[in-house]
Order: sequence, then C-alpha cells, then structure tokens
Amino acid sequence: MAPISAIKPNDVERPVLELSGDALRAGIQAMVTGAEEHGGIERYVDAVKLKSTMFQQAMDDIGNLELEAFMGLSTFMATVRRRIGSWLNEDSFGEVREGLAGLFDDDQPVDGRVETFCARFPNDKKHRWVRDLATEMLHNVDPERFPLMNRWVWDAKANTGVLREIWHGDNVDHITIPVGDGYGTYLMLREELSQFLSENGFFRDILQYVDILCAQVYAQYICEQGGSYLRADFSAPEDPMQHTRRLLGLDGVRPGSGRTRLKSIDGEAFVIDDTTLLN
Repeated sequence: MAPISAIKPNDVERPVLELSGDALRAGIQAMVTGAEEHGGIERYVDAVKLKSTMFQQAMDDIGNLELEAFMGLSTFMATVRRRIGSWLNEDSFGEVREGLAGLFDDDQPVDGRVETFCARFPNDKKHRWVRDLATEMLHNVDPERFPLMNRWVWDAKANTGVLREIWHGDNVDHITIPVGDGYGTYLMLREELSQFLSENGFFRDILQYVDILCAQVYAQYICEQGGSYLRADFSAPEDPMQHTRRLLGLDGVRPGSGRTRLKSIDGEAFVIDDTTLLN
C-alpha cells in the first residue's frame, strides 16, 4: 500500500463532547477486572495489535487482494461477517476490492470516501453493515490515523452507541445528543478517551486501550438492554467480556478448529488457517 499522508488538524471540524467521568471510570474498572480471567488486559492489547497487523499485511497490495484473504479478514469484523456472505464470491468481490482501494485514496476527505464506498452497495437495511466494513478496514489498517468509527461507537441517526453511554447529563436516555457522526466526532472522542486513560494511569498502547474501553462500554449496554441491530450477533447471555471480544472481532476464529464465524450465502461456515487471538 502506498504511504498515507497525515491529515492536518485544521482539516477536520471536531465537536465539543460532554463525557461522564463516572461512566468512564466504571468502564475502565470493568475492562481491567473482566480481562483478568483471560490473562489480563495486556493480552487484549496484544490481540488488538495482532489483528491490526493482519489487516495491514493483507491490504499491503489492495489491487491484488485475493478473495480468500479478504474472507479471513471478514471473520474479525463482528457486525460484517454474518451479513457479507452474498458478496464473497468471485463475481461480486471485484466490486468490493475496487471500493476498498478507494477508501485509501487521499484525494477525498475521509467522510467522502466512506460515502463513496457505501454508494457501491444497495441502500437498504440489509446493507447497513457496509459502513462498518468501510470504517473497520480504515481503522484496522491504519489505527493511528483512523479511530474506531463503527455504528456501535456512535450512530447519530439512531442516537445510539458508546457516545450515548458515556454522555454526561440528566436523563440521557431521553435526549437526542446534538453531535454528528462524521470523522471529526470520532477523532475528538478518541482524544478525550486517550486523555482520560492517561489521567488514570494508562501511558502505553493508548490506541488499543481506547478500542477496548469503547467495546467494554457498549458490551455493558448490550448486556443490560440489547442493541437492536446487534441482537442477532449478541444474543447469548454471556459475560460482558465475551461481548467485548465480539465487538473487537477477537472471537472470529474458533480456536483449534480452523472454522470461523463467517457465514457464506448458503449458511456454510468457512474454514481458514487457524488463528488464535484470545481463547
């Protein structure tokens, strides 16, 4: 992949975010405590780093990206893998690959690239996962430049996501948060979370901790209330860290089996080289 130039801070408008310190402290505590059963929070950090490395290596030459390699990546995108099956064939994948190349074209602003990518697919409820595919690819390939921008982080139209769960204010569940879901919002959210983590004793691997904290916050929401568009993926009554791993895509391959959680158009499970992240 060609080198990616940096975005200047003045190029993106960043909104003011009113976040709850109490909610964030509770999220950090749950994140650290919940990870102890699986070898500690550092193991989650290493897994997130490994996932990013896999994406970077696979996308190093986007123009020659093979379907099988992309299928492997799809297993690590929880809100994509169950719905993308009809596009995982040689006839359709060329369109996907061409769209992915456009995502990393610096001639367009980030929001424009995502919109252009989504425009390649039908604009209906069955294809809401397409935006997550675009944002997952950007983030996993270049996490320093592109923060987590999935719908579960913030969906302004639905007024749901991590941002709502950590918003400061009375009766948050019954207000519409006046913040859009463009690139600048996610940059600002990551800045705020990075600063809060640093103030609470986290000084290394901040990018990965921000991802894990976001996933933990929304995992707690899933456990308590359930997310409408995630219900099919996250219906099992398991511990919050199980949902955290799913949101991060770290449960994509079933350890020891080589079988994945990626569904083909006919419902068959794909088999790829076994990759163990967290088990």
